[in-house]
Amino acid sequence: MGEGTEATDDAARAANGLRLAVGRIARRLRQQHAVGDLALSEVSVLSRLSQDGPESPSVLAELERVRPQAMANTLAVLEERGLVRRRPDTADGRRVVLTATEEAERVLLDRRSESVQRLTTVLREDFDEDERGRLLALLPLLERLAERL
Repeated sequence: MGEGTEATDDAARAANGLRLAVGRIARRLRQQHAVGDLALSEVSVLSRLSQDGPESPSVLAELERVRPQAMANTLAVLEERGLVRRRPDTADGRRVVLTATEEAERVLLDRRSESVQRLTTVLREDFDEDERGRLLALLPLLERLAERL
């Protein structure tokens, strides 16, 4: 077997393993949140607005890689729940931008706190110092992978 084939096989095994493991982690963290809580797409939009600041619906759709109609639906739900606010763009009054409300910031903080607390507990109780160090070393690679997808 050639070197290129081995690299391809390693890449495929890594891709499959990552997909399964990350999916399982995400599902288990999601399960801790109450029924009727925010959908992942809604949390993603709120997180982006919270971290990056005001943005237009079209740019949000592009960044989240969804159609503008899907983003409009997501934003309507968030606006109805008082989690985002529309306002004219200060640079171009014809455009509308959305901002995360204080309630959205509280919801995000609560969700992050619950997830981080749960992860921290498992990492402290079930992983030794060396394993935690290896996970920390992988974080930049996982971030790079997330950016490239």
